[in-house]
Amino acid sequence: MTLIKSISGIRGTIGGKAGECLTPPDIVKYAAAFGVWVKKNTGSGKRKLVIGRDARPSGNMVSNIITGTLSGLGFDIINIGLATTPTVEIAVPEEKADGGIIITASHNPEQWNALKLLNSRGEFLSDKDGKEILEIAEDDNIFKDIYYSEVEGIGEISINEKYNKLHIGKITDLDMVDIDAIKRSDLRITIDCVNSVGGLVIPDLLKALGVKDIVKLYCEPTGRFPHNPEPLPEHLKDISEAVKTSNSDLGFVVDPDVDRLAIVNEDGTMFGEEYTLVAVADYILKHKKGNTVSNMSSTRALRDITEKHGCKYEASAVGEVNVVEKMKTVNAVIGGEGNGGVIYPELHYGRDALVGIALFLSHYARSGKKCSELRSLYPDYYISKNKVQLTPDTDVDNILANIMEKYKNYPLSTIDGIKIDFEKEWVHLRRSNTEPIIRIYAESSTKEKADALAESVMNDLGVM
Repeated sequence: MTLIKSISGIRGTIGGKAGECLTPPDIVKYAAAFGVWVKKNTGSGKRKLVIGRDARPSGNMVSNIITGTLSGLGFDIINIGLATTPTVEIAVPEEKADGGIIITASHNPEQWNALKLLNSRGEFLSDKDGKEILEIAEDDNIFKDIYYSEVEGIGEISINEKYNKLHIGKITDLDMVDIDAIKRSDLRITIDCVNSVGGLVIPDLLKALGVKDIVKLYCEPTGRFPHNPEPLPEHLKDISEAVKTSNSDLGFVVDPDVDRLAIVNEDGTMFGEEYTLVAVADYILKHKKGNTVSNMSSTRALRDITEKHGCKYEASAVGEVNVVEKMKTVNAVIGGEGNGGVIYPELHYGRDALVGIALFLSHYARSGKKCSELRSLYPDYYISKNKVQLTPDTDVDNILANIMEKYKNYPLSTIDGIKIDFEKEWVHLRRSNTEPIIRIYAESSTKEKADALAESVMNDLGVM
């Protein structure tokens, strides 16, 4: 049973004791802290917030608590119901709201839930803003100092379930989405939506894109996940088999809140979660030159493809908010994260599996190739993901300083931990913000080389 508080929100397992798990008192405290922060950072007058949720069994309970708390603080609440994370992100500025809350624990198991907080642009909070909300929530006098609204000032609560349809409409209106090409391809597509909100939205998106033949796996929004909901190859055996047995052209898999997209080739093999962004970026850059961005732990293949198109690749610190900040700074035309998170600024600044599907299908349909053939166009890299456990006595700063000294003759980045670039390989070391560990990711041309590179650097740490 766990409760984790961070700058991006609060998440934990449902049930148990207050302060140890995600319980009603914890939900009230954090929702109230967010409300106080929004009031502090907006003008006077009536304020508005948007709330949406994935299909987890606890979602309705959590939503009701948040809605009651914030309406009691005087906020008008627009509840958009079952909706994807990117849909809530789009709804906030559409409603001219002062912020939003997404009720989802992303790829965590169904006993988890979370409050993810958005600013008035529908984007995740900055490090500074997140820390301010944490300070408000952890103030022992939070409930003594808050002044709740009297009867006349209680916020109105309204339901607006138009946003899934609106989101789809915004995607099909994009210039880079080629509906005619997709229709002509006469595709059969298998989807796995892990019994969450993707099951409501993705079939409608595919139909709007001209796909008539859809094989559905786990599309009932019960929140009862049929397998581990993180879209990694080891969890995708059912769709792999279904793509083959149904003779589908390809398959799509999303996580419970639909901000990550994985693709399955026609032969049941994995396109590779790291390559979702690579393929979409290749498509965009063929038609619109510009910068690209991903985080420092994402595959080098995006850099290779970007430079092949004569454009510039930039790396950001890990975390969606950091990717978005860097994308704005360099005016990137496409970006995201190697976990299948595509960020397309023409739509909005947030990871969005729905726009990822539309752009990938446009690329696929125009290519005239099988899905596996499309994947073969991109360089093969493999990422080895490891971690080293630390003790309370470990001097992490000294360890990292020693690593920097040892590899000082190689290109080094300290934007987020230490990243060492070799000619066609890299290693990234990051201290975890939530666990006493150092994460060591290494990428090379084969799994064996990536594992060996990671092991070599872990030996250099001297703490194994």
